[in-house]
Amino acid sequence: MQIRRTTAVVAATVVTASLTLAACGSSKKSTGTANGNNGGSKKTLEIGFQGPLSVNSPQLGLNAEYGINVAIAEANAKGDLPYTLKIKTSDDQGSPDQGPTAAKALIDDPNVIAVVGPMFSGATKASEPGYTQANLLSVTPSATNPALTTLGFTTFFRLIPNDNNQGKGAADYIAKVLNAKKVFSLDDKSDYGTGLSTALEAELKTDGVAVTHDGINPTKDYSAEASKIISAKPDVLYYSGYYQDFSLLAKALRGAGFKGTLFSGDGSNDDQYISGAGKTVAEGTYLSCGCGDANSDPKAADFVKAVAADNSGAKPGTYSGEAYDATNSIISVLKGLGASPTRQQVVDAYKSVDYTGLTKEVKYDSTGEIEGNAIYIYQVKDGVRTVLGTTGDLIK
Repeated sequence: MQIRRTTAVVAATVVTASLTLAACGSSKKSTGTANGNNGGSKKTLEIGFQGPLSVNSPQLGLNAEYGINVAIAEANAKGDLPYTLKIKTSDDQGSPDQGPTAAKALIDDPNVIAVVGPMFSGATKASEPGYTQANLLSVTPSATNPALTTLGFTTFFRLIPNDNNQGKGAADYIAKVLNAKKVFSLDDKSDYGTGLSTALEAELKTDGVAVTHDGINPTKDYSAEASKIISAKPDVLYYSGYYQDFSLLAKALRGAGFKGTLFSGDGSNDDQYISGAGKTVAEGTYLSCGCGDANSDPKAADFVKAVAADNSGAKPGTYSGEAYDATNSIISVLKGLGASPTRQQVVDAYKSVDYTGLTKEVKYDSTGEIEGNAIYIYQVKDGVRTVLGTTGDLIK
């Protein structure tokens, strides 16, 4: 996957023949200085994006930005909105410490009418009090810690199944398909990692699998942890964390002679894991995610082409489709709110959204959780992340 950030959208190129999507043109980033008009014709409204665009797993943020840009370009190309939509990005570096500052940059811009993100659970937990206070809609395509919908965030919605679902699905696959008897569960001590490992371990124990737990802050040297894991003699190592750390851990494990199965969650489900670990080390690794793969979904062919057109041939990645659906679901409620929607109107309308998206039907329960909880299992085969199917189909 090419890592080149497309920072906004200015022009849409309508794809002819069989394509029904509009491909995005390259453009300059929305800087938050828009004055409310567009060449004297239409005013501008902004959809914010908060996520990691540097430092911590930035490819996951770029993946989401790809999807947002395509959705905005399509909406503008149709010409039926009484305003022009733009994206405004705010980089939280995937960090809880940077989350509130990144959120404030969007909250303080009156042109921002809704936000896609934040993406990581820790940054989400830190940012959502600000969004709630500002009555600004926040739709995450990726933050999976189960507690996020229990903390009283009144403008927060989650477009991906939480880790109670992912942990259970991954555990059942490990126990019932891989037939593992002993699992070493390691997390990165983040809100995301601990939420996933907790759910995974509970279901593994229910399934009769012996579990050894450990937590380790991200490090450059996993040799000591690799020795600890190998000493425990597990059939499977499951890592709850992000791709850049999992790649280092995987190299340390294989370098020390670990023969068991490597497994991780959605935070590692990116091609950057393969490039970081190396194809030989990554081969055979399993990955779980509450997200499908647009590149192998025939229904997403036009979306894949639109992403490539706007990003010099780049492919959609993990969360690209979910971010696309989050943006389109926001646009779907904006269409019923006239030329000057307020933030509160957007929040109120979004509570009853029912939008048929690319990845799923976007419809929420009363807590802000998405209705539908499919968990996908991937495996690295011949150096490529390959979707094996959903746990519902794979576990008999």
